[in-house]
Amino acid sequence: MTEFAEIWTYLSTDPLLWLTLTLAAYGVGDALFKASGRKPFVNPVLITVACLAVLLQLSGTSYGTYFAGAQFVHFMLGPATVALAIPLYANLNHIKKSALPMIAALVAGSLAAMLSAVGIAAALGLDTDILLALIPKSATAPVALGVSEAIGGSPSLTAVFVITTGITGAIVATPLLNLLGITDWRARGFAVGVASHGIGTARAFQVNETAGAFSGVGMGLNALLTALIAPLIARWLLGG
Repeated sequence: MTEFAEIWTYLSTDPLLWLTLTLAAYGVGDALFKASGRKPFVNPVLITVACLAVLLQLSGTSYGTYFAGAQFVHFMLGPATVALAIPLYANLNHIKKSALPMIAALVAGSLAAMLSAVGIAAALGLDTDILLALIPKSATAPVALGVSEAIGGSPSLTAVFVITTGITGAIVATPLLNLLGITDWRARGFAVGVASHGIGTARAFQVNETAGAFSGVGMGLNALLTALIAPLIARWLLGG
């Protein structure tokens, strides 16, 4: 045990350690996901988060130390989001034909995502700081964190809500939409993108390419609408 502790102390000083462990944890999660027959509840992101949380707790490592090594993953969020333009372009004709229904669904879905979360949290008596952090939870992470900071919320807390929302959407979307009898891949994908941003979009692409393309559209448009509406909701919460 003493030798292991000495080795760990040495390795923990290398910032690449946590990047390597993050990728390894995702590799384990993805392997389990494939072994399960791609069951939605065996979500690789959820497994990765759980593995890393346990490892950080057991090793006594702070989040700051972890992020210093794994921030390359955070950096890749930008290029990954931009890469969504490829399937969007491939399905451009389908998107144009569905523009009006998508706008209506966007407004309804975005408002429902923000107001329902705030309403439930307020009914449970949670503090205003938590309510503000909840408002942008369904927007993609880079936008949600910026919006949260701008309206007076806690970006760190918002990050937790964003990840939780994405994982939950990726897990429950497919069985829920099947249960509701919704078979149009455009509607399914767009709903997932609006409700559960990038993690949900990744799941949508695993199910169907058209669903993934429309999920990417929903994610992008919801980020824009959230940035516009969230300050108004925050002002209302603060009584201003």
